[in-house]
Amino acid sequence: MSSPDPQVRAPRNPSTPSPEPSTASAVARTGESAGGRGPVVAVTGAASGVGALLTERLAASEEIKQVIAIDERRGECAAAQWHILDVRDPAIADKLRGADVVVHLALDLDLETDPAARTAYNVRGTQTVLTAAAAAGVHRVVLCTSAMVYGALPDNELPLSEDAELRATAEATGVGDLLEIERLARRAPRAHPGLNVTVVRPAVLVGGTDTALTRYFESPRLLVVAGSRPAWQFCHVEDLCSALEYAVLERVEGELVVGCDGWLEQEEVEELSGIRRMELPSAVALGAAARLHRIGLTPSPAGDLAYTMYPWVVSGSRLHDAGWRPQWSNEEVLAELLEEVAGRHTVAGRRLGRKDATAAGAAGATVALLGAAAVVRRARKARRRI
Repeated sequence: MSSPDPQVRAPRNPSTPSPEPSTASAVARTGESAGGRGPVVAVTGAASGVGALLTERLAASEEIKQVIAIDERRGECAAAQWHILDVRDPAIADKLRGADVVVHLALDLDLETDPAARTAYNVRGTQTVLTAAAAAGVHRVVLCTSAMVYGALPDNELPLSEDAELRATAEATGVGDLLEIERLARRAPRAHPGLNVTVVRPAVLVGGTDTALTRYFESPRLLVVAGSRPAWQFCHVEDLCSALEYAVLERVEGELVVGCDGWLEQEEVEELSGIRRMELPSAVALGAAARLHRIGLTPSPAGDLAYTMYPWVVSGSRLHDAGWRPQWSNEEVLAELLEEVAGRHTVAGRRLGRKDATAAGAAGATVALLGAAAVVRRARKARRRI
């Protein structure tokens, strides 16, 4: 139940050189033995998505002694030691023995997953991994949530610091799960003395991902809510993996945010994408989104709209201070995203087939939320014919 597979591609630029820790501190912090090369790292959700990319990256690194890959199916990285099981299985503790660091990436944030099942998987899986890691003698767990946990609010600073209050609510897709994972991360060191937890929070993630925010760019028009102040900051999966590697090698600790430097205003996004806007009053947009989700016509709840209305840009100062730099700019990631979604047609978060998209366009391309009204009418007519 991990995230969709990203398109694996060579990095656009060579990795930024990383500061080398001293031998003594490296031994103390990674548990490296005299004959070893670095930490043994276990990755959950290793068969697909970010987990697959990170597994390949770590397996190729001379600074990593061994990679233990855990998922419900075997992935393609032949250099890793594979264990096939559900992360909610307590037997995972046996598979983690000998690992110095665990990177937990087995999360289900699929828009189409039943919310109750998604929460059961995400929260129970994280609880089990944290408990199993402590039982197995692992000294660090790296969790990955999202910068969405800060919340998208009109009074947010630009940019937010890592230490900013987490003001999100559970109204957007998967954010309730991420907030609970953050709570588990804070509690784990107290419940399991000796276990350190690092949390990595990426901005809008791009690179084979499918979220409410990437689907925003599949619409024939970009929905802009009147009076809102959008600010767009992206994170490419390659940059996320390099930041996770920093956390694995303990070059940086604590709560970390990952994203491109700076941000794009809505007008810049429209100019770069070539997609025109459709501006709607807030009451219309939020009301329509809530109704369409309530009757099951769209996978995204109304809470997802806030993240396209208000800023939640992050500074990434902690990683920058440690010497990490993103290899992708916001402009480059947006171009990559537009290339990925070309040919897809989404209205109000609901992906349409080509025929439906053409019909919506012929009806005047009543875009975004209003465009879904055509879907509602067709559904009602179909029900009357039955």
